[in-house]
Amino acid sequence: MTHNRLLDFISDTSTRPTPGMRKAMAEAEVGDEQRGEDPTTRRLEERVADLLGHEAAVLMPSGTMCNQIALAVHTTAGDEIIGAEGCHILSYEGGGGAMLARHQSRAVAGANGMFTAVDLEAAVRDPSRYHPRSRLVTVEQTTNLGGGAVWPLAQLEDVAKATRKHGLILHMDGARLPNAAVASGLTAKSYSSLCDSAWLDLSKGLGCPIGGVLTGSKAFIQDCWRWKQRIGGAMRQSGMIAAAGLYALDHNWDRLAEDHANARRLAERIGAIKGVKISNPTVNTNLVFIDLSGLSRPGKDIEAALLAKGVRMSFGYGRRLRAVTHLDVSSADVDVAARAFADVVAGV
Repeated sequence: MTHNRLLDFISDTSTRPTPGMRKAMAEAEVGDEQRGEDPTTRRLEERVADLLGHEAAVLMPSGTMCNQIALAVHTTAGDEIIGAEGCHILSYEGGGGAMLARHQSRAVAGANGMFTAVDLEAAVRDPSRYHPRSRLVTVEQTTNLGGGAVWPLAQLEDVAKATRKHGLILHMDGARLPNAAVASGLTAKSYSSLCDSAWLDLSKGLGCPIGGVLTGSKAFIQDCWRWKQRIGGAMRQSGMIAAAGLYALDHNWDRLAEDHANARRLAERIGAIKGVKISNPTVNTNLVFIDLSGLSRPGKDIEAALLAKGVRMSFGYGRRLRAVTHLDVSSADVDVAARAFADVVAGV
């Protein structure tokens, strides 16, 4: 079976601005961001700072820039950061931390991309001139390779206490923090206010074409601005980007629950196919990881065959396909994709 429109499950960054968002962008009041004269950008930054429970915020072109600038401000060369195995900062940012902040990384094993306070304490270095200095702990909300799992609040609180006990800094990679808030029924602030810095992505489930907003103390954000300028992230009339973010916060936050329902629907249908397993059977948010180890056909071939049928997913992640639901994927699209998957596995 084929269809005329590409059903793109490769990432929630595949979303395109809706007509309402485009209208908001076109009508945005703008000014020079670098001079603090863009009123729409200022409104977005103030709103996200309040939403995440911090003093100040800065709009960045990307979430990776949010992470990398936070690390550069928080650490000095030779420091060690601690994060879960496979987290985005350690695995998918091109070694940016080693190049920009010149830090060392220590990966911690844990279930579903999360670790405990006990795990963290075991990873903290004893003070010694022979060791790198443990400096920063990063947590990912939701966890990507953990299948979109949501950090339980109590577990994150314990990690935050252990971080403070050792005089470390806690940073939240909140790329899918809105998904965590909607799935748990808690506020984003419940999670992010436990951290010294945090950010949320505008270009994933919230459906914007670009941007992330990094939050922290006023002093921290001032230092982030220097790095933003240094690596070319400073913009001019950024209000058009910020307007998309404000529109998304108003219109696209609560609807993330639809993406979560569609992810569960996709997991149920594909998981019923013989030889296929869902490696995150409890689908908390909008990520589905499809285990192909029970099939003889190479995963890359399955990925290509799906694409030929107009369904795009991403192979890797330890012989798994990743499928991500978002606002451009409907429940009907999910059913079409599941039928295409069944045909590919059956060799149709």
